[in-house]
Amino acid sequence: MDAAFTAEQDEIRRTLREILGKRCGPDEVKAAVRTADGYDRELWQQLSRQLGLPGIAVAEEYGGVGCGPADLALACEETGRALLPSPLLATAALCVPLIAALGTDAQRSALLPPLASGGLTAALAVPGPALATALALTGEDPAGQWSGGGRAGGVQARAGADGEGWRLYGEAAQVLDGHSAPLLLVAAHTGGFARSRTLLFLVREDAPGLVRSRQAVLDETRPQARIQLRDVPAELLGDPDGQGQDSDALGALAATGRTASAVLAAEAVGAAGQALARTVEYVRQREQFGRAIGSFQAVKHRLADLYVQVQAARSAAYYAAWDPEQGGLALAQALEALRMTAGEAIQLHGGIGFTWEHDAHLYFKRAASDELLFGPVHRLRAHAADRAGLFGPALAAAAHAPAHAPAPASRSTAAAVAASSPAQEKVAV
Repeated sequence: MDAAFTAEQDEIRRTLREILGKRCGPDEVKAAVRTADGYDRELWQQLSRQLGLPGIAVAEEYGGVGCGPADLALACEETGRALLPSPLLATAALCVPLIAALGTDAQRSALLPPLASGGLTAALAVPGPALATALALTGEDPAGQWSGGGRAGGVQARAGADGEGWRLYGEAAQVLDGHSAPLLLVAAHTGGFARSRTLLFLVREDAPGLVRSRQAVLDETRPQARIQLRDVPAELLGDPDGQGQDSDALGALAATGRTASAVLAAEAVGAAGQALARTVEYVRQREQFGRAIGSFQAVKHRLADLYVQVQAARSAAYYAAWDPEQGGLALAQALEALRMTAGEAIQLHGGIGFTWEHDAHLYFKRAASDELLFGPVHRLRAHAADRAGLFGPALAAAAHAPAHAPAPASRSTAAAVAASSPAQEKVAV
């Protein structure tokens, strides 16, 4: 495909790379994640004012730039290069599309302009470690059981008496930027067993009964929080009577997941490319036996393999930015490329690379954290294969046939059975 960019896209990338190069080095990243918010508020405001970063994919009528998800993905490739700690992913990639898809006219008019300007940030809270399931990245749950399913656990919602609104109770862990976002978008279960459904609710930071605590996580550039809701008042996102939002909510979450996976793929590719570049620079300078270690053939081969993997992941990410339906496969390839590149970066940096404080571990932690949150890779690929119909009912039945089953009646049938397992697996993976 032709991955040429427009002049505007090139300018956004150039300006963003220039700002982040000056304000977001490894030392600045480590300092920012140790603040109460987990990111540099001054830098976030600068990116919001100069580039309109959180509003890139927001329509102009709501104060956004009016570009599409592809432009947001290209911008996130640059933020991934710098491992920028910011509420961009939680706000622009997860919450904004849901508000735009499900919100009423009044809700969109009230929330999207401050979100697009960077004055307001938001976080998506789903119960338990179910973010990948809620976004339909690793599987689909049409019944919405991940939100609680009417059982103990999760987040439950009940309508107040005499139209007094909604009340939420329960908890959600692993909420990206949930400790600092003034606005929470909470997925909750309601209706019990009789009318079981999943709805989305808006909760303000000052709501009574809301308890938020920042969690200790592997990757500090992805701050997470535990959200506890103790009979918290909430506003339903969408039609006040809640009619029809059940299927719309799950569908909007799945659509958001497809777009977010393309954005995450681009971000992971940016991080992998920068990790590779830093490693190449190091092996050119580090000498062993009187010559740079980068001149050894074994090192060249390892770096060449990484380069091919990163470039392939970049092509997949660009394609997914154009066609978000392919976001799951692109995300799987990008996360695998980042994991392999980060691991090799530690290896090729030698003894100093194995120290926990070395910058190479920032990329390693990002790779591990993203795969835990949005993967793992094999489940992303398996779900993409299921959606593409690579394993149909006949093939699945043949693959699970008992060992003592009678021999196929014809050569064509035997060929079909023989092709059902190994060859199809290669296509999926």
